[in-house]
Amino acid sequence: MILRHAFTPADNARLAHLCGPLDENLRAIESALGVRIAHRHEQFRIDGAAAPARATLALLQRLYAGADRPLEAEALQHALRERDDQGRAAGAAAPAVLLHTRRTDLAARSPNQLRYLQGMLTHDISFGIGPAGTGKTFLAVACAVDALERNTVQRIVLTRPAVEAGERLGFLPGDMAQKVDPYLRPLYDALYDLMGLERVTRAFDKGLLEVAPLAFMRGRTLNHAFVILDEAQNTTSEQMKMFLTRIGFGSRCVVTGDTSQIDLPKGRTSGLVEAQAVLAGVEGVAFTQFDAADVVRHPLVARIVEAYDAARRADA
Repeated sequence: MILRHAFTPADNARLAHLCGPLDENLRAIESALGVRIAHRHEQFRIDGAAAPARATLALLQRLYAGADRPLEAEALQHALRERDDQGRAAGAAAPAVLLHTRRTDLAARSPNQLRYLQGMLTHDISFGIGPAGTGKTFLAVACAVDALERNTVQRIVLTRPAVEAGERLGFLPGDMAQKVDPYLRPLYDALYDLMGLERVTRAFDKGLLEVAPLAFMRGRTLNHAFVILDEAQNTTSEQMKMFLTRIGFGSRCVVTGDTSQIDLPKGRTSGLVEAQAVLAGVEGVAFTQFDAADVVRHPLVARIVEAYDAARRADA
């Protein structure tokens, strides 16, 4: 099937933003939808099967309408995920979850992300488990910032186990916060994106944000706090139980991790793996399992995750 379309009145800036440098955006759309796109100025020709060709035309029209500035690769991948007219990528349902952060465009980008957001908003303890790039940590921090903005919690507590990814880094200089900072960098990055550097700095000064090494959590009771345990696949069974029993009144807890990247010594059971089995079906606890289809980073990341999953299944 061949479809022809002309964008009129022609806007050269929008056309350039739509096509991208050396037409790289068009090449990405071709690869994703299995069509061929040719254009001369505002005249576009789409060659492919009927359904993909129509989907491509609808996508080009939508992207052109919003192309008042260069189209970022992330935005293009997001648009490709939403191309299914039946809402397979949850594009229509996601805005129902509105979070108060600096990012006005924050929304779920897959059904599992939407399920994860809903779980965090409706359950006292939520688990997000899956591969890198699926938004587990970022969305958890977004919900924490939202809860702080709405005054439903009094502070945000960030923690993770201090386990190196197969390397021995030795003793780090500085006080306790400085020693644990490198391990919590992904959480800081999300905070800076969602709140801005100045607000994050002020929140730390006021005690609204706290860094708490997991090893020092024993004996505490965390009331009216939004607590995030990141990289939980590297907790031991004892650490996971200790952490989950710190939750007090008016608090929310989110646990994130990737059970395919466990850095514990051989023979040690991951607390996250055990928690999946022990807490399944417990009232008040929500689990969301992500997979390669939920990866929102560079599309190559999803293919890498799929390749490793396939290799693991072959070895099993």
